[in-house]
Amino acid sequence: MYFTSVPVTPAAVCPAGPVIAIVGGGYSGAAVAWHLAQVLKDRPGRIVVFEPRAELGRGLAYSTPDPDHRLNVPDHRMTLAIEDPLHFKRWLTSDAAPLLAPGSATLAGEIFAPRVVFGQYVAAHLAPLIAAGRVVHRQSVVTRISATGAQFAVQDASGAIVTADQVVLAVSHPPPALPSELAALRHDPALIEDPSAPGALAAVAPQERVLIVGSGLTAADILCSLMRQGQRGGVRILSRHGWRSQPHGPKQAETTAEFTQGPARTALTLLRRVRKALAADAARGLSWHAVFDRLRAQGPAIWAALPLAERRRFLRHLRALWDIHRFRIAPQTHDIVSRAERAGRVEFHAARLIGVARTPQGLLTTIRPRGSSHLAHLTVDRVILATGPAHGQVIAGNPALASLQEQGLVQPDPLALGIATTPQGRAIGQAGAAVPGLFVAGPLARGTVGELMGVPEVTAWAEHLARQLVATLPQPAAVVG
Repeated sequence: MYFTSVPVTPAAVCPAGPVIAIVGGGYSGAAVAWHLAQVLKDRPGRIVVFEPRAELGRGLAYSTPDPDHRLNVPDHRMTLAIEDPLHFKRWLTSDAAPLLAPGSATLAGEIFAPRVVFGQYVAAHLAPLIAAGRVVHRQSVVTRISATGAQFAVQDASGAIVTADQVVLAVSHPPPALPSELAALRHDPALIEDPSAPGALAAVAPQERVLIVGSGLTAADILCSLMRQGQRGGVRILSRHGWRSQPHGPKQAETTAEFTQGPARTALTLLRRVRKALAADAARGLSWHAVFDRLRAQGPAIWAALPLAERRRFLRHLRALWDIHRFRIAPQTHDIVSRAERAGRVEFHAARLIGVARTPQGLLTTIRPRGSSHLAHLTVDRVILATGPAHGQVIAGNPALASLQEQGLVQPDPLALGIATTPQGRAIGQAGAAVPGLFVAGPLARGTVGELMGVPEVTAWAEHLARQLVATLPQPAAVVG
C-alpha cells in the first residue's frame, strides 16, 4: 500500500497496513474515524480523512459560530460512544471544554449547548489520534475516486493520490435546491440560497423585510441570527402546512407502545398504530413525546419492515409530521422564536409559494394560503431558503461522487434521500450488487437505514461501519512501498 505525492510528517507516520480513506470529516466521517481507531487498536493500518476544514468533526452543522445555534438534543443524549451516553456531558465539565454562555442550562439541569461546542468536543477527541498518527487528516477536497482493481485511487484538488483498500463516503450535506417558484430570483443578490454559507446572513440589513421559505429548525436558527443582528423590518416564515418544530416534553414514564412486534407493513397501518399508542398514553397522562421517542429508538426495524412503495407513501404523506415531532427545538431557541412572535417581529404563514417578481417596491411574492382558493401577496426585500439539504442531488453536485457514478459504482437510492446501500452500509453499484470496499456513512445511507439524521443514530451507524470495515479488511495486510 502506498501514498503518491503525499508528504507525511513524522507525527503522521502510521503502522504499515491497509488504508481506509474517509471522504468527509464532518461529524459522520469523524465518528467513523474515531470508532475505527478504537476497533483497530494496535493493528496495522492507516485511517486517512479528507476534510478541508482545519479540524475534524466540525462539518456544516457544528462549525456555525452563532451562539444561538444550539444543539436540539440535551447534553446527556449527545455522545461519540453509544455505550457511554454521558461522554459529552462529562467533557462539558472538564478543563478541556469552553465556558458555556449563560442560559445554556434549563431549570431541569439539561444543557443545550451551542453547536460549535459539540464540534469542539469531537475535534478534541480526534486530535490525540491525529497527533499519534493513528488518523491522518488531509486538509483537502476529494475531486475523483477511481476503482483500480481491488483498490481505490482517491485524488484531491492538488492532484495528489492516495491508494486505499476501502473508502467511506461521508460527504457534506448538499445545499437546498432552488424551488421552481423562485427561479426568477436565481443569481439575484436578494436571494440567499445557502444560509449556512459563512457571512450569508450578515448581508441582511436590519430594516429589510425578510421571507424565510421553510419552517423547521433551520428557519428557527435563521430567525435567531436575524434577531441577534437587530433585524426590525419583519420576518415572514412560510411553509405549506405552517407546522414548526415542537418543543421538548416533560420528564415522564416511558410508553408501553411497541412497534417492532409484528411491524406495520404499510404507512397507513403504522399511522393507525401510532394514533392508538398516543391515545393510550394520553389516558395514562403521558404527552406525545414518549411515543415518538419509542418510534425513534425502533426506527430502523420499523423502516426495514416497510416495502419500498410504502416508504415512498410515508415520505409523501407523513414525513412532515414526523419531522416536527422528531426534530425538536431547543428550549432557548423556542423562547427566542416565541418572544419574536409575541412582539410581532415574525409571522408564520401556512401557504403554497406560487411565484415571485421584482417590483419597484421590492420582491412581490405570490402565495396561496392553505385551505383557500384565493391568492395573497407578500412584499419583501430578501428571500432566504430554509428547505433543507437537497439530498437527491448529492451525487451530481459532488465531483467525487459523480466520478464514482460514471464508473457505475454508486447510484441514488430509490427514495432520492442519498446513496443506495445495502443494510450493512456498502454502496450498491448500478449493476445492482454491493461494491467491495465502498461504504456510505451518515445521512446519505438513510434511504436504506431509515432515521439517520440525529447524532445518536449517526454514532450508532459509525460504530456499525467501523466493525464492518475492520471485518472486511484485505488479508494479509498490504505493505507500504
